[in-house]
Amino acid sequence: MNILVIGSGGREHALAWKAAQDQSVFEVFVCPGNAGTSLENKLSNISININKFKDVKDFCIEKNIALVIVGPEQPLVDGLVDYLQKSNIKTFGPSSAAAQLEGSKTFSKNFFVKYGIPTANYAAFSNFESAKDHLNKIPYPTVVKADGLAAGKGVIICQTKAEALQALVSIFKDNTFGIAGASVVIEEFLSGEEASFIAVVSKDKIIPLATSQDHKAVGDGDVGLNTGGMGAYSPAPIVDERMHKKILNEVMQPTMHGLINEGSPYLGFLYAGLMIKDGELKVLEFNCRFGDPETQPILLRLKSSLVELCIAAIDDNLDNHKIEWTKQHACGVVIASEGYPENYKKNNEVKIKVIDLDGVKLFHAGTKLNQNKIFTSGGRVFCATALGNNLREAQQKAYSLVESVAFNGAFCRKDIGDKGIR
Repeated sequence: MNILVIGSGGREHALAWKAAQDQSVFEVFVCPGNAGTSLENKLSNISININKFKDVKDFCIEKNIALVIVGPEQPLVDGLVDYLQKSNIKTFGPSSAAAQLEGSKTFSKNFFVKYGIPTANYAAFSNFESAKDHLNKIPYPTVVKADGLAAGKGVIICQTKAEALQALVSIFKDNTFGIAGASVVIEEFLSGEEASFIAVVSKDKIIPLATSQDHKAVGDGDVGLNTGGMGAYSPAPIVDERMHKKILNEVMQPTMHGLINEGSPYLGFLYAGLMIKDGELKVLEFNCRFGDPETQPILLRLKSSLVELCIAAIDDNLDNHKIEWTKQHACGVVIASEGYPENYKKNNEVKIKVIDLDGVKLFHAGTKLNQNKIFTSGGRVFCATALGNNLREAQQKAYSLVESVAFNGAFCRKDIGDKGIR
């Protein structure tokens, strides 16, 4: 069979790489892909505008695509899955209506309250003055969030009222996040330890994936601006058996049944970003796709078929499907361009020493190929990912892989996995 993966980041490289391992898969097309997906066995990049849904549909028909996996959030919110499914093309991902869980912070917070899902206290505003007035009524620190999709960067932690006011000016007046900042959510600051809980969901059926922990802040020790993610490891020790059951019972199940009640049953990867403290949890956010960089270490640990898992979900057959994981740990370290998550240079040539080790994988993200040379094309450029018999071993192997990559302005956090080791 032929597969189509939509997207161009490290997540999509990992999804396509894993799909290509399936013996029943002949070719995996990636749209638009990156340098890594163009160099991978059984993978081919295609240049179709994913905003032109008919062009995507026509390609699927022409190439007899058996499964489409949509990686990034924007085409999900825009309704690509709805469009392809109407043409009887098997597509893994939520409907546009269900994807509002990620597409609108206001929608998701109201949904949490309606269905009794634990979350931070909040208020939503669609204009600067009313949001500004609210700053006089709340304790600090606080969190200001752009309502819409902002590539993981629309969350601003504010230590003081002055910082919160500056965040509102940036969003409403300076238009930093564009249309994503047409409204904001101001919410209670939560302390604790973050964890990512990602599952494959089909209506009221669920298969949880391996647990993981992301590192959002750009700097060591979780300081600095929020990013799309600077690294991740799996499994996450903080999600023990008790917490796993608690997340299923208090977060995932109510969300699935709530969406059914709203007339938008869920299909796809469902990702809960959680804050855990003293054995209790609250939901920070939902993402309606696989996380990046959580995808890379999680899929490195997945022993069974990703393709069969996605098709089982589409066919509403998750009850009869089993998946298998390696007992090894995985760690992924993002290599980014200097200046990320703000302004950074592109088109820096990349030099990579050949790494051919079992259980080690360099996933490309912001890269492009030009005359057989690799150049940077984004803020997050690679995710150096490795397996180990324990987290420390996986961490050491991942950082050894980081050393094999060189380009002007390359940087990474030096503490990915430290929390799990502690």
